[in-house]
Amino acid sequence: MSPNTVSIVIPCYNESATLETLVGRVLEADSMGLEKQVIIVDDGSDDDSHANAEALADTDPRIRVLKHPRNMGKGAALRTGFAVANGQIVIVQDADLEYNPAQFPKLLRPILEGHAEVVFGSRFIGSESHRILYFWHSVGNKFLTLLSNMFTNLNLTDMEVCYKVFRKDVLDRLTLCENRFGFEPEITAKICRLHPRPAIYEVGISYDGRTFDAGKKITWIDGVWAIYCIVRYNLFP
Repeated sequence: MSPNTVSIVIPCYNESATLETLVGRVLEADSMGLEKQVIIVDDGSDDDSHANAEALADTDPRIRVLKHPRNMGKGAALRTGFAVANGQIVIVQDADLEYNPAQFPKLLRPILEGHAEVVFGSRFIGSESHRILYFWHSVGNKFLTLLSNMFTNLNLTDMEVCYKVFRKDVLDRLTLCENRFGFEPEITAKICRLHPRPAIYEVGISYDGRTFDAGKKITWIDGVWAIYCIVRYNLFP
């Protein structure tokens, strides 16, 4: 593990339209003096995502590309990325443009200043800008966060957020199982079951949500599965 590196893990499934722009933003983002390791995990895309990722890796040695032979889900892609991450800190970054890497400094600062071991972003606090989209998605996110909090005894405002940042030594203590979007409640529950519990911070972030026509993938079925995961990983770890 490199003490001066942050690993940015990017799960990617059919994101050829946004991948190059996103990776450019990641490489340009302020990483608070840390070197970057960018890990793109192509999760069995059937568009040009893998070819685009390989082309990006050919131009910058900081980029590493991994590929699943078939689509396995966000959680599976993250596990693959986490396994090769060599930074002291790991950031989860989606391959679309909903989350802006320019926010890396505020996500990294609580860890680098020694206050936190885990940092969650939040789309529901702070003064950052947010695109206005789906009412019921917002209700669903807040309900899942509330339910998770009831089991974990946390006061998170956005458990389902993409931006989660971990000290690598905390991440290495977890055994993760979920292949799809159940990753979010699973990792939240398992972090809270560690002894001693890591220090968890939350920071407000901006959010430029996209529509289903633009490629948004999460559905109500994932919401139902998230409820199952909250109960399962909190009561039956």
